Amino acid sequence: MRLDSITALVQDDLQQVERLLREGMRSVAPLIPEVGEHAFASGGKRVRPLLVLLCARLCGYRGPRAMQVASAVEFLHTATLMHDDVVDGAATRRGRASVNARWGDRIAILVGDFLYARASQTLVEDGNPDILWIYANTIRMMSEGEVMQLERSFDPEIPEAVYLEVIGHKTSSLLATAAESGAILGGVTRAERNSVREYGWQVGLASQIVDDALDYTGDGNELGKAPLTDLAEGKVTLPLILALKRCSGAERALVGSVLKGIAKARLAGDSASAAADVASVAGIVERYRGAELALDRARECAARANAQIAPFAACDAQRALTDLADFVVQRTR
Repeated sequence: MRLDSITALVQDDLQQVERLLREGMRSVAPLIPEVGEHAFASGGKRVRPLLVLLCARLCGYRGPRAMQVASAVEFLHTATLMHDDVVDGAATRRGRASVNARWGDRIAILVGDFLYARASQTLVEDGNPDILWIYANTIRMMSEGEVMQLERSFDPEIPEAVYLEVIGHKTSSLLATAAESGAILGGVTRAERNSVREYGWQVGLASQIVDDALDYTGDGNELGKAPLTDLAEGKVTLPLILALKRCSGAERALVGSVLKGIAKARLAGDSASAAADVASVAGIVERYRGAELALDRARECAARANAQIAPFAACDAQRALTDLADFVVQRTR
């Protein structure tokens, strides 16, 4: 399944979103639009704007406000990516130099702040208090999720439930809000709005779990980053959590020791020295089918997402949303 077949229904609207993104980067500081163009031209899937547009259509709205809200969600998403790359010390983003690698951490943080402001301005211009509230709440949740992830980095004892809470906050919350804002534009009932939000939440869980599985199994050229990057940063994700449930006590002790070593190496600025140890942990994940089992969980999330929108009247938007949930768990990058 190809993403372009899913986006075809709203292709004209997505092009308008792209124009709004470029217009929103205008600034008296010439570097801001330059950095913005670098970020927006890096080949993102635009899944979050797509959710706004498709969910609005699912709920009966096809007006211009959907494009405005969709641009706000992409401003917000791009801001979080810039800040995340600073936190993670990431050198690449989607196969290109990250903003922080090219312009430095200070510029990445400041332009990320500019994008947060543009998202806020765009939503204030739209003027819907419900949409404003859910976006403000989402910024809080994403911040909490990132802090929770940092707190549990290098921790082999992290429970699956805590992992799901972390990715729910840092990833699902924004996709759920993108979907729900489309439902708000459609003026549907509270129950229907909640169903659309849950669709987005489950798609977000599925998407993050697939990302975490691909860190172990993906091709670096397709991923746009080196495999095992998340593991090398000390992120204990679902494939490793599931493998740790099945491996021997000695193997669990080895994983704990490796994670401690990675943490010390990173503190000393010597991340490369832990490469062999990272590979040994990846071997345990492969031996106990951690990535495969994680992908099974992602497919369960996609099925739950599609069940949420099944009661809506059959239409092109509903079919596209169903295809989108399926695409998320079938992708290889």
